[in-house]
Amino acid sequence: MIKLSVFAGSLVLALMPLLAYAAEPCLPCHQEKSPGAVAQWQGSAHAKAGVGCEKCHGTDHEKMVKGEAKVGMKVCAPCHKKAYEEHRASRHGMGLHSGWGCTRKLPDRKPGECRFCHQEGDEAPRSDVQCARFLKQSPEMGEIGCNYCHSVEDACDSCHSKHMTDLKIVRDPNSCAKCHMGPDHPQWEMWQTSLHGTLNASAGRGTGPDCQSCHMPKGSHNVSIGLTMNSGGVPYPAAKAEPARAEMVNICSGCHAPSFARKELERNDQVRSQSLAILKEAEQVIWDLNDRGLLDPMPADRPPHPLSGPRLVTDSQMLYEDTSHIERLFFKMKKYDYARTVKGAYHQNPAYTHWYGNAELKMDLVDIKSEASRLKERKKGAAPAGVSEQQGAEDELKALKNKFDRGALSEDEYAKEKGKVLEKMR
Repeated sequence: MIKLSVFAGSLVLALMPLLAYAAEPCLPCHQEKSPGAVAQWQGSAHAKAGVGCEKCHGTDHEKMVKGEAKVGMKVCAPCHKKAYEEHRASRHGMGLHSGWGCTRKLPDRKPGECRFCHQEGDEAPRSDVQCARFLKQSPEMGEIGCNYCHSVEDACDSCHSKHMTDLKIVRDPNSCAKCHMGPDHPQWEMWQTSLHGTLNASAGRGTGPDCQSCHMPKGSHNVSIGLTMNSGGVPYPAAKAEPARAEMVNICSGCHAPSFARKELERNDQVRSQSLAILKEAEQVIWDLNDRGLLDPMPADRPPHPLSGPRLVTDSQMLYEDTSHIERLFFKMKKYDYARTVKGAYHQNPAYTHWYGNAELKMDLVDIKSEASRLKERKKGAAPAGVSEQQGAEDELKALKNKFDRGALSEDEYAKEKGKVLEKMR
């Protein structure tokens, strides 16, 4: 034991010149100002390999102080090429694309935010994708409530931490939990309370798989392997879905018979299809109210949507603020309950699939239909006596025209439905 201690001490002493050289001239100051970061770096594989501060942070100290010397993904790429390419091909590699938005025209924007979308000195953005919900937030909420997770696209330290390189950190499912939890995508909670998670906690990952076992097999940084739908739960086309399904069956086959894995996944596909049909039924109710001018308030009578202006939005850019009550119900249905139903099924969690998901999804539809009836009755009751029938027919014609204009009715369907209304008016 004494000999081992002496050897370890000698090794540290032998490495000290290398560590000091790698970090010069940063160490003297940062051992005092940020001792935690220095200690973490000293215990890292980077320090042992002689990769010093300037290798990642550069040498422009003024930029570092201003927060302009960001250690982005491209800084890590030359040494970690395989991980970089896998990450770029995955859903993590489009984190900002799905959760960001240009703040140029916002009155309370922070100029430093430009670095999320623009390379230094380049006016062309890296992406033209916008996120309406992000654009409605304050800079502070956007920073901690949105980009803390979505910056995973361009920041290895989102998962790996800033100065440590211990793989134990990223092999722990808790490293995924800070983003993959909550009402809209509680994958961590689903896994933790599933049979997989229970076995993992009691018998280890050799018996019960974790996030990394299924979504980062063999250490891959492509977290999208085997996924057959987009992040909103909409199925991919067969040409993309079928090879992805084969990948997932292959992963599951590490523990299960391929036929069993395939059957389980196909059942979950059916849950997804059934749930999507319920969601679409509710969405048509919302659009019918909009066609009839019955939303309260109508899009033209509230603050404009950041991307679409005074128009109804029920796709992935829909808001949870500056909206009508029935749209708020639909937001919960789509973003929370539909997601919990579908993702609960694929994560083998019966409670999330049924009670937290399916039951809520169906009760949402009840609430939405009830609110729609209330809005229609209110309009009918507000009509002057003796003109309600005529007014109702005119409203129906207007609604049909709106449906036709937005492509919900074909020309033949529009003519047929219009004819029915006109026949009743004779």
